[in-house]
Amino acid sequence: DPYYRFNDVMYRWISLDNWTYSRTFKTPFDVRKWQKVNLVFEGVDTVAEILINNITIGRTDNMFNRYGFDITRIIKEVNFVEVRFLSAISYAAEQSRCHKGYRVPPACPPPVQKGECHVNFIRKEQCSFSWDWGPSFPTQGIWKDVRIEAYNHYHLTYFTLTPFFDKSAQQWSLQIESIFDVVSSKQISGLVTVSIPKLQTQRTFSVKLQPGEGSIVLLVNINKSATVETWWPNGHGKQIGYNVATVFTMEAGHKVEKFSKAYFRTIELVQEPISGSPGLSFYFRINGRPIFMKGSNWIPADSFQDRVTSDIYRLLLKSAADANMNVLRVWGGGVYEQDEFYDICDELGIMIWQDFMFACALYPTDQNYLESVRAEVTHQVRRLKSHPSIILWSGNNENEAAIASNWFSIPHADREVYIRDYVMLYVKNIQEIVLSEDKSRPFIVSSPTNGLESAKEGWISQNPYDTHYGDTHFYDYDSDCWDWTHYPKTRFASEYGFQSWPSFSTLEKVSSAEDWSYTSNFSLHRQHHKNGNDEMIQQIEHHFKLPQSTDPVKKFKDMIYLTQVMQAQCVKAETEFYRFSRSEIIKGEGHTMGALYWQLNDIWQAPSWASLEYGGKWKLLHYFAQNFFAPLLPVAYEDGGVLFIYGVSDLHTDHQLTLRVNVHAWSSLEPLCTFLENNVTVKAQSARPIYKEPVSDLLWRCGNCTRTGCVVTFDLVGQGGLRSPTNHHFLSSLKDAVGLEKTQLSASISQQDSVYIFDLQTTAVAPFVSLDVGSIKGRFNENGFLMTEKRKVVMFQPWEPTTVEQLEKSLSLTSLMDVT
Repeated sequence: DPYYRFNDVMYRWISLDNWTYSRTFKTPFDVRKWQKVNLVFEGVDTVAEILINNITIGRTDNMFNRYGFDITRIIKEVNFVEVRFLSAISYAAEQSRCHKGYRVPPACPPPVQKGECHVNFIRKEQCSFSWDWGPSFPTQGIWKDVRIEAYNHYHLTYFTLTPFFDKSAQQWSLQIESIFDVVSSKQISGLVTVSIPKLQTQRTFSVKLQPGEGSIVLLVNINKSATVETWWPNGHGKQIGYNVATVFTMEAGHKVEKFSKAYFRTIELVQEPISGSPGLSFYFRINGRPIFMKGSNWIPADSFQDRVTSDIYRLLLKSAADANMNVLRVWGGGVYEQDEFYDICDELGIMIWQDFMFACALYPTDQNYLESVRAEVTHQVRRLKSHPSIILWSGNNENEAAIASNWFSIPHADREVYIRDYVMLYVKNIQEIVLSEDKSRPFIVSSPTNGLESAKEGWISQNPYDTHYGDTHFYDYDSDCWDWTHYPKTRFASEYGFQSWPSFSTLEKVSSAEDWSYTSNFSLHRQHHKNGNDEMIQQIEHHFKLPQSTDPVKKFKDMIYLTQVMQAQCVKAETEFYRFSRSEIIKGEGHTMGALYWQLNDIWQAPSWASLEYGGKWKLLHYFAQNFFAPLLPVAYEDGGVLFIYGVSDLHTDHQLTLRVNVHAWSSLEPLCTFLENNVTVKAQSARPIYKEPVSDLLWRCGNCTRTGCVVTFDLVGQGGLRSPTNHHFLSSLKDAVGLEKTQLSASISQQDSVYIFDLQTTAVAPFVSLDVGSIKGRFNENGFLMTEKRKVVMFQPWEPTTVEQLEKSLSLTSLMDVT
């Protein structure tokens, strides 16, 4: 296993070598019958020369492009095909050497990443040369399908469907774009029939195809008497699609039939003035409705893309949807994901913020490079634009910020050269192509950006992190993460987060017994973020006691548990801050309309910001996300000794609810007191204060309660089973908590249909109760919770067959007081 222990370094020789893939194949058709025969590669990673029968037919230098080579005159009955790869590392170094005029930083990644240099000089997955959460595995190979196509007259190469809504006419239409390779030397006429039976719509068009790259653009008006059901994000409605049959009957050649799905939805990125605040808003309207974006950032699911199957996509994306997410940002240092990824997002209602693949670097803009990028962008937009899930194109990750904040210490006199390159690449090339290829969705040049304000300032704003415009990325590992005053009251939080370690069962698969300590060589080797392991300890120490066990393996497991508790609690605090800032402007800041934490998934088994471990296991953070992204949520924070509770709602209607506030002593399983506030109005799609009281008054009302001795829990309950998750607010650090006792936790397990029931019992109040069934794949309905009652029932949904006996054998129960 390349992921085992130190194999990422041991196997470095593989990527320094050049590799050739070859085979012999028989042609399964009579070559003489076809006007054109093409060898098509959907994806080649990355720099290669391609030969058939010892004749070079073409070269590749871009992992993200589709390549087609004309082999009509070369193909025989029996053929020998070769793909001769050049080491990506050597190629990148050579390209950098040839770029004589000025340097294009960064040259190399920080040493802690154990990576390779000059990745910005090759159009390849940027994190494959290492990242601060992933290894360096600069792969070489044929990473997508390869096929031979033979045709006469014409052949369909791209086919896209784009919905448009004309507000004044109240009319939906569908733009159908078809691009052909026309082999015929004269134009070809014919008919195209489009039918959408469910919408009682059928149209026939007369068309003409020109020789070369012929394109047909049709606008199909949808029958006005049909009711069009729109596609909605997860949590806001259904994901309805309609079957569309498109038949091309041309005078020459065969009939072409395309069966596809059309989805109808509108998307607007709203950037307009807000009263009482300088700057502009930054939020998304879907089908005319403002949507608060809840989600995370997606990175490649594996260093080896051929291991990323549909099943893996479905597991990870379903886990996002199950945690009440409605959006993922496909981050610009990875890959444009496979078709199945976007199909599943369409089906689950997960919106996609799609970066182009440029990240944390400056890039060259010589002619060859730009031509390659133009082909890449054109191909990817055509491949992906029919997906309703994609709501935004974004030019790059953090490259505006890199120039604005001068990450690479560029002398002031040279700055203009880099700004010119930046505008040339992202504005004059990428933006221009995107806006001509796709008129149906917004484009932003970078993230973080000030959006329209960045454009006004010549595309590099003075401060891309300005909270009054666009989106922000925010990381702060030194401050106490429970203190909400450190967080930016931004328009849109597109990146923020904290690290944790994955479960012991996940690490065990790629380590040996000598590695199982927080300070082992393995633990240092796996941490690719400078001082990352120490930063986790520092953050834990704000509120928790560090483990002191003399048993090294127990101590390691306790550390893993504490990093996950810390991460979950930190990201909860920050996300809740963004959610309660939705409807207010304080000192000119607020109207936050998005919270996408960094990051959803992992590329290997290592400490990272992820909430899903490599393999899909839920960390405590992911269980917390299910609650902090709930459609209805009470959120508490303190300001000047006063406790505020906000009612946060993504629901489409107002609700009259009961707010229940419980005060518990750490030393008792009976609540000290319960307060009910009836007829609390929680407004649709807003966040408003519903409760306010000085903490001292609350504790006094409860009798004999202190900050260190008590904890507050609260929830919202309404009619017809409507209820929020139970939330908690700590009145002091848990390391100072008085009355917390070591508890006896026990569970009895039974099976009910395909679900397993865990009946939990505790002898004392137990914070952060974690159920872990090792490497048995599946998830609980909740985890990491504060247990304030003697009994609690938790459900386990297995992802593969298991038994009560296996679960009993694998179960470990941990709560905070088990860390000693």
